[in-house]
Amino acid sequence: MDASAPRRPARRVIAAVLLAGVIGAGLAVHALLPDTAMTDIAGDSLYAGAAYLAVAIVAPRLAPLVVGALAAAWCIAIELFQLTGIPMQLGAIFPPAMLVFGTVFDGRDLLVYVVTLVVLVGADAVVAVLRGTATTDPRRPEESATPT
Repeated sequence: MDASAPRRPARRVIAAVLLAGVIGAGLAVHALLPDTAMTDIAGDSLYAGAAYLAVAIVAPRLAPLVVGALAAAWCIAIELFQLTGIPMQLGAIFPPAMLVFGTVFDGRDLLVYVVTLVVLVGADAVVAVLRGTATTDPRRPEESATPT
């Protein structure tokens, strides 16, 4: 990087700021809006976004496609975990656990997660190209990324 060029914020920092906003929005949807199909979809979308951003924070050099795949794996695993009934029991004992593990399985949630993550992977890939940190192979870590 040219010493005279302005330093771009690292992907990890950007993801952390965005994650704080997504968590705040998710808590607002949960606490302030009525429980409807639309707020459920919004919450699922924000959950998938939070998973994506958490992966990007933990592993900022991963390509967007890999980040999306890991976030999708998390979201799908949590949704399938709900089939066991354990998240419902955890929520009865400690209600904030429902924010992480949910309560009951809903197949629609899987679709919302995947659609949200496809959009996020695309947006992240575009940002990587604009920042000049994209790689030619979406499975390989970004080699030209700014050190974090």
